[in-house]
Amino acid sequence: MYFHSSPEIIRLAVMMYVRFPLSLRNVEDLLHERGIDISHETVRYWWNRFGPMFAAEIRRKRVQRMGAYSNWQWHLDEVFVKINGETHYLWRAVDHEGEALGSFVTKRRDRKAKLKFLKKTMRRHGSPNALVTDKFRSYGAAMKVVGNADRQETGRWLNNRAENSHLPFRRRERAMQRFRSMRCLQKYSAVQASVCNHFNQERHLYSRDNFRAGRAAALAEWRQICSA
Repeated sequence: MYFHSSPEIIRLAVMMYVRFPLSLRNVEDLLHERGIDISHETVRYWWNRFGPMFAAEIRRKRVQRMGAYSNWQWHLDEVFVKINGETHYLWRAVDHEGEALGSFVTKRRDRKAKLKFLKKTMRRHGSPNALVTDKFRSYGAAMKVVGNADRQETGRWLNNRAENSHLPFRRRERAMQRFRSMRCLQKYSAVQASVCNHFNQERHLYSRDNFRAGRAAALAEWRQICSA
């Protein structure tokens, strides 16, 4: 069943699994209700095989479209993740609009880890005008190395945008009953961030008609990306 299904079914299964907090068996059951009989292992193979490809294309298009606009202000934060009983850290950078710019998984929460994450994100998106972080001291040490110490901002509630960006990931973590490896966590967080960016319509800011038009455009672009 891996490649005997149509591209429409493959992209639907990948979108359902990555965009919503559904388990592999949930996706299998939902597709079965639509008359599509596949195994949850097929869904697992599809998202592992095609998810990173779809996410890379979404990132490429967004970088071209957003340009320097996403460098206005970045919010950086990390979240604790348990993998086989061991604590890891998922670092995330979002811009002032709440769009995820990058994610990175490490075993340590120190200056070296922050510096590596900063350099990786800046290679892709350039240097921001301002960086909002919490008051953890290793952030300041990493900023000095990359030359952004004078652009760092800290304060109570200033970094809520980054903290809120962890919520979709936490819902996924509960559905999966935690991750099994750093590699799986890194792959999924990168794919999920790109897909959430693509379908993020900020419905509370627009009228119902504009929201429906934006949602339809995002879905049409998703179909075009996944059929390329």
